[in-house]
Amino acid sequence: RKRPRTDPPGNATHLAGPSWRHIRAEGLDCDYTVLFGKAEADEIFRQLEEKVEYFTGALARVQVFGKWHSVPRKQATYGDAGLTYTFSGLTLSPKPWIPVLECIRDRVSGLTGHTFNFVLLNRYKDGCDHIGEHRDDERELAPRSPIASVSFGACRDFCFRHKDSRGKNPRQKLEVVRLQLAHGSLLMMNPPTNAHWYHSLPVRKKVLAPRVNLTFRKILPKK
Repeated sequence: RKRPRTDPPGNATHLAGPSWRHIRAEGLDCDYTVLFGKAEADEIFRQLEEKVEYFTGALARVQVFGKWHSVPRKQATYGDAGLTYTFSGLTLSPKPWIPVLECIRDRVSGLTGHTFNFVLLNRYKDGCDHIGEHRDDERELAPRSPIASVSFGACRDFCFRHKDSRGKNPRQKLEVVRLQLAHGSLLMMNPPTNAHWYHSLPVRKKVLAPRVNLTFRKILPKK
């Protein structure tokens, strides 16, 4: 079995500022840091809870293996005008940016040098809300652009599983990579991570507090 490698922060010269943890495995390339201090993260979380408008009705359902199911969390999308994003049988047009989301986006861009024009928000009311294994590999995503995942609220486990390690008879036996995404943290999922690894936020019934996760992306505009 191959163990995921955590490199010392000094190895990544393209990232500056906070102390970074670098997570590497076969086809897995992620960088993790706590981007916002507790006081600022608390204030941002309060604003997110007040300002974000989540989907209701038909937009709060997803299609899995041809069947429609209620989403076990709340979702919303914000971004530049004219963009669309399709996943789980839904085609979504983002709401216009609001100040709290622009603030987070600009902080991530200023630190990493990457720009983003779209964000998907997932709100988990407690540890029973979750998201199953999936890859953020939709065709609208700009090639070679990372996905920036920012978390506020309850600390939750986040799991990566290699695509060849899934199912009853996996082609490879690669270890699941488990991270804890803290309040105010940033996880950069760099290429080619989403080509090879599924990720999930599993049920954790002992977690009683809410969590909001924002995944900033760069979407290609329709031609």
